Amino acid sequence: MLRYFVIAVFVLIVASLFSALVFIYQDRSGSKRAVKALALRVGLSAGLFVFLMAGYYFGWIKDRL
Repeated sequence: MLRYFVIAVFVLIVASLFSALVFIYQDRSGSKRAVKALALRVGLSAGLFVFLMAGYYFGWIKDRL
């Protein structure tokens, strides 16, 4: 179950990265959509990192995911 959660968050991180790339190429008017997408990616990455470290600390993750 935990494996699928981590994979889903990783897919969201990659999707946010690609949406920021699309926003950079399409928005020529100085829109903040790319900045928001990149900020979301950073937040998801940091959240996933903290979740994995907490899971290892509390014993939720025994071996490999």
